[in-house]
Amino acid sequence: MEEISYHSSVTADGKRRWLYPLIRKGQLYRLRTWLSYVLLLFLFSAPFVKVNGHQFMMFNIIERKFILFGQVFWPQDFFIFVLAMLIVLISIVLFTIAFGRIFCGWICPQTIFLEMVFRKIEVWIEGEPLARKKLDESPWTQEKIIKKVSKHSLFLLISFFISNTFLAYIISTETLFKIIKEPIQQHWIGFIGIWLFTLAFYLVFSKMRELVCIVACPYGRLQGVMLDKNSLVVAYNFLRGEPRGKIKKNDEKALGDCVDCNLCVAVCPTGIDIRKGTQLECTNCTACIDACDQVMDKIHKPRKLIGFYSEEMIEHQHKPTFSLRMKAYSLIIIIMIGILSFFLLSRKDVDVTILRAGGMLYQEQPGGYVSNLYTAELINKTMNPIKINIKPENPRAKIQWIQGVDSIAKESTVKLTFFVLIPAKEIKKSNSPIHLLIEQNGKWLGKEETNFLGPVN
Repeated sequence: MEEISYHSSVTADGKRRWLYPLIRKGQLYRLRTWLSYVLLLFLFSAPFVKVNGHQFMMFNIIERKFILFGQVFWPQDFFIFVLAMLIVLISIVLFTIAFGRIFCGWICPQTIFLEMVFRKIEVWIEGEPLARKKLDESPWTQEKIIKKVSKHSLFLLISFFISNTFLAYIISTETLFKIIKEPIQQHWIGFIGIWLFTLAFYLVFSKMRELVCIVACPYGRLQGVMLDKNSLVVAYNFLRGEPRGKIKKNDEKALGDCVDCNLCVAVCPTGIDIRKGTQLECTNCTACIDACDQVMDKIHKPRKLIGFYSEEMIEHQHKPTFSLRMKAYSLIIIIMIGILSFFLLSRKDVDVTILRAGGMLYQEQPGGYVSNLYTAELINKTMNPIKINIKPENPRAKIQWIQGVDSIAKESTVKLTFFVLIPAKEIKKSNSPIHLLIEQNGKWLGKEETNFLGPVN
């Protein structure tokens, strides 16, 4: 038997051990398949769906513009976007504490594309594991060339579609369509970017495969810190399964339920033996559960020799518990969702920032007025142009525009410069607060506070 090193896909002498996982279509596999189809449909459609004129989801890092569920987040809203991402990360941590790497096996795009798209194409063209292994080891014949060219051509084509979809999330669908429709000379960077990402995705799904999960991805290494004895993970019930052995007639030796068929190893996409305990490479894909359940059915034994268990459940027959750590993370998530909801509900379509010009003193104006110079930045986050008006709350104060604007174009920013004039007899302090009222399309939008410098009477 081939000697395996610490990583199941690397041999003892450091060479790559190519894996040929077997597919067993059990109940959990079918659930994963349907979930994967839903997630793939969402992934490929989200950037092309419009909500209120906006792309449904976009993460334009270059322009610092993010869109989630049709809501635009500008640099001024970046803290909301960061908060949302923190909630997602903490939720993943909570699920890891409770259910191990279930995210990796059921939701991660790497696993979904590899197992539900590229692996199925490979099986369709090259056959079952033994046939695939023989084909790889055989000399180059016409049949092998046809199968390999067909497989890798489809891999490259799908990688091309993934690359375009990925860029649609980053640079927007409109920019992507421009790159596709207009001459290449006008979009060299975009054209090169599409093919670089295509090549990267192709290499990931045709060559690296499980190495992404067990070598490149840091999340797998973090699970060792996050798991505890109450974490539900895909595990082998060794108390029930050991000692393992083949079933033989008239054999009175007391054996466990494991018949040592090695199907759990054959179906594992990372090539591990789940009977050796929780391991870094396990992605909780549940393929071994389906395979073992089918064997248990054949030998008329109870299912779930391999199932979702915690150490406490196996060793002490305890029921799953909602540990203190899980409760703490859940409370943190609830609080953060509450804070996020508050910011989203209080978020305005127009951001207004008004500041007194730095380094400028007050000026005495004709008619008994004192003026201060101000700058304002207004951001229109909507898909429609809007009219903005700024006026002092004090009816005896007035504004003198230096650089003004009647309207703000959609998704744009304007900067204004103006004087605020207040009667000198009303100034009681050298530095006092004033309020400016903001109107949007004739309706009251809000009130901004700034300071006003003047002489003390």
